[in-house]
Amino acid sequence: MTSRPSSARASTIRMQKTKQPSSGARRAVGKRSGSGSGWGRWVLGGWLLLALWLGVEFARMPDVSSLRTQNPRTTALMAQRAEEALEAGRKPRARQAWVSLGAVAPHAVDAVLISEDARFYKHEGVDWTEVENAFQQSVREARLGRGASTLTQQLAKNLYLSTDRSLLRKGKELLIARQLEDRLSKQRILALYLNVVEWGEGVYGIEAAAREHFGLSARSLSVAQGAMLAAMLPAPRRWLPAQRPETLRTRAGVIIGRLERERRISGAQAREAQAELSRFFGEPSAPDLVAEAS
Repeated sequence: MTSRPSSARASTIRMQKTKQPSSGARRAVGKRSGSGSGWGRWVLGGWLLLALWLGVEFARMPDVSSLRTQNPRTTALMAQRAEEALEAGRKPRARQAWVSLGAVAPHAVDAVLISEDARFYKHEGVDWTEVENAFQQSVREARLGRGASTLTQQLAKNLYLSTDRSLLRKGKELLIARQLEDRLSKQRILALYLNVVEWGEGVYGIEAAAREHFGLSARSLSVAQGAMLAAMLPAPRRWLPAQRPETLRTRAGVIIGRLERERRISGAQAREAQAELSRFFGEPSAPDLVAEAS
């Protein structure tokens, strides 16, 4: 048998060594493979936990069907405020008087809708257009901007949740808002909101708010007064009419301008409302100086 030349055997051995990865390379490949597999398991585990949480929370959803005909005797927000008062050494205060939508001045209802949820009758609990607008504003300004909660979401939070800003609370809020939209009419949701929303320290609902801040019924609110109540809602315990904050005056003026543009009030009503604002805040009448809503 003819043996292969020693040079050929050496060349073959070198090629085989070149093709075989080193032990270090094999360990590196193993680590990369294991890392990818581990990351995939974490993602899958996260989705499973989220699905489990959603299932549990959905099973624990409050039965909102009773709200079709029954007014809640109290709310989660009222209970939270009472607890906060006790912890601060104060006696809890709660003023509330239930009224129908027909017992509220129409322009006051419109002011709340324009201020808090202009697309209320067009969404099904979550206004994704507003969510997108709020996100884009936050990106432009490089900071967290305005919220995008609908009136239905605010009602869900007031009735059943707390004021904390956690993602879990927001998830529950979205689930309950969908329940409210599925089970109740828009008019009922609006009526509930107007009767439970916070309007000052221990003041809940528009009837109690009208009497607390202006000494009259919700039916008798002027355009300017309705605009001021609507302007309070983002900070109802800080922007109090009795304290005449500039932010409240400016926001109320913007709301009046939007009411006119949306043809909810006439030009004459808008001018009179701006003049009433100026008298209330002790400033000369200058409706043209009020900033336009963006």
